Order: sequence, then C-alpha cells, then structure tokens
Amino acid sequence: MSLTTAPAPLRIGPLALDVPVVLAPMAGITNTAFRRLCREYGAGLYVSEMITSRALVERTPESMRLIRHHESETPRSIQLYGVDPATIRDAVTMLVAEDRADHIDLNFGCPVPKVTRKGGGAALPWKLDLFREIVEAAVEAAGPLPLTIKMRKGIDADHLTYLEAGRVAEGAGVSSIALHARTASEFYSGHADWSAIAKLKETVTSVPVLGNGDIWSAEDALRMVDETGADGVVVGRGCLGKPWLFGDLAAAFTEGVVKAEPTLGEVAAAFRRHAELLVEFFDSEERACRDIRKHVAWYFKGYAVGGELRAALAMSSSLAEIDELLGRLDADQPYPGEAAEGQRGRAGTPKTPSLPDRWLESREVGADHRAEIAAAELHHSGG
Repeated sequence: MSLTTAPAPLRIGPLALDVPVVLAPMAGITNTAFRRLCREYGAGLYVSEMITSRALVERTPESMRLIRHHESETPRSIQLYGVDPATIRDAVTMLVAEDRADHIDLNFGCPVPKVTRKGGGAALPWKLDLFREIVEAAVEAAGPLPLTIKMRKGIDADHLTYLEAGRVAEGAGVSSIALHARTASEFYSGHADWSAIAKLKETVTSVPVLGNGDIWSAEDALRMVDETGADGVVVGRGCLGKPWLFGDLAAAFTEGVVKAEPTLGEVAAAFRRHAELLVEFFDSEERACRDIRKHVAWYFKGYAVGGELRAALAMSSSLAEIDELLGRLDADQPYPGEAAEGQRGRAGTPKTPSLPDRWLESREVGADHRAEIAAAELHHSGG
C-alpha cells in the first residue's frame, strides 16, 4: 500500500526527522549497540533503554553507562522513568546541564506487575495530579530540549486514562505524545486498539501524536498512519532480530514500500555485526556474547537453521565461536517469506493488573500512596 498523503517531516520540538519513525525503548534491547545497528539500516529517532531517574540522580555506574551515546548517534535520545516529581526534575536537570541528551522521553507505559503494584508505569496516570506534577516538572527542567511522553491506554478497559493524560501533557508543554494502544491489563496480548490512537489524535491537536503497537512491517506502519492520522509511528517488538525494518520504513515513508528479503547469509552478517557492536558497548567479549544469545530466535525466525545450531549459537561465548557456527549456515538460503514475518517477542495473556491497595478509589494521590509509589522506581521494560 501507499499513503493517501505523503507525510510531512516529523517535528518534535526543534528536532526535525525526515522519517516519522521512533525506535521504542526496550529494556535490555535498545542499548547503544542495537541503536547503532538500526541506524545503519534506516533513519528516525532511536531512544535509549528506560533509565530510572533515581538511579541517574545517584549516578550509579550502570545508569551512567546506559546514558552514554556513541559519537555517531544524533540526535541523542534518553527515556526516563520515575514516580517522584522532584527526582524527575533533578534527573532532567542533570542531563541538560551536562549536555547528555538532545531529547528526553518519560515512560508511563510499563505494565510490569513489580512497577504497577507500586503505582508506577501504566498505573500512574490514574493519579492525574501526580502525573501533572511529574510532566510539568520535567518540561520545566528540560528547557529548550524537547520533552515527550509515552503511555498506554490505561489500567484496563474500565479505567482508561490516555485522553485525560494526553490533554494534561499537551497543556504542560510536551513536544509529542506516543500511545501504545493497549492497556496494562492486556500487557502485550491480543491486538493493539489503533482506534484509540485516532481518538488521541483528535483530542491532542497542538503537538504530534505517535502510534505504537503491532507494527511488524512497513505496510503496518503505513496502514496505522492512514487509519489513525498519527504523525508518526513507534516501533518496538517488530524490529527484534530485524534491524533492516528501519530501511523498509524509511523507504515506505519516502519512496514507496520496498520490503527487505535478506538471505540467510545477510541475516548472519547482521547478527555478527550486532555481536561486534555489543563487544564495544560492554567492553567485554564474554558479556556481549551472553547478551546476543537472546536475539538468536528473533534473527533466524523462519529460516531453516537446525535446532542444534540454534542452541549452539545461544550458548556461544566468543566471537570466534560465533563465526565458526555462522560459517556452517547456507548463506545462499533465500528469504523464507511469511515464516519470517509477523509477531516477534513476548505476547502473553491478559492479566489483572497489580495495583496498590485502594488505588482505584480516587484519581488523586494521597500521602500514603506517595510514600508507596516511591518503591516503584525499578528497572523494567518500557511498555
């Protein structure tokens, strides 16, 4: 398919993106290595792993490592997670004062029970006063840097928050709003409700609205924009083991749909490049090889790669071992078509969200809940 109308370049505050595509923050995935790899294939805005504001203010070694960008990365984008307005303000102030980012995103989409049971993540916008305080504090601290948010529809079908939160965020001066069109209770199951993106776009009129959820191909991205009127797309699980998706997306939004159909040899080369970049990122070959293991199934989805070889790749401990194993593959094996398409990553099943006691009784946060949600600043997936 093609777009009914060619999209204008996406502007997020002072940032101008030729391609209206954003890499979604994914814990343990969107580190510098993966971001650099995706950039080699396409264009857009590539956001860091979610970083907790408290850890950043405390300057923990891991948080300081995660906010580092390679010199080739521009613009530099960092996503923060937090539940305390003062801590969020301090974290944003630090990033600005030390010139560590060109764009900052706040996460309100995490559905992980360890976070929502403390009132964080996708549960937080239910307390609209606290949500407002956090966003206003972050926007003020960001100054000229664009400050954006990413959120979900709400806690569950009976407790939706996205339209009110969208209006509050727009009023607070955010530069764009991204919506993962699922509730926390849906986790990653079922199908994203793209109609919610359209409703948010109708509600928020002064800043870009980006859509997230079930973008497995460039065609999906074009369809989302056409159906919802979204100003751009946020791609998460669809690019796992498929960094060339960003090339497909760049072509789709500028020239027309051209789907990459890599041979097995080309996939192996991307996998090897990813491992090489991880070595540089971790400054440890052994740690890099441990990290690349989780990507094996995603990269080789649909290809005729025997179970024994897959298992060996998932246990490799050096680049030399990876090279030897990849050398056994039939590099000329063609793209397997439909078998390599579709959903990637976790899906799971709907579940009742874990929430603080009496969380849903009021839209305002009381002193008891303010103390409780402070424990929500944990490092989990970005939602």
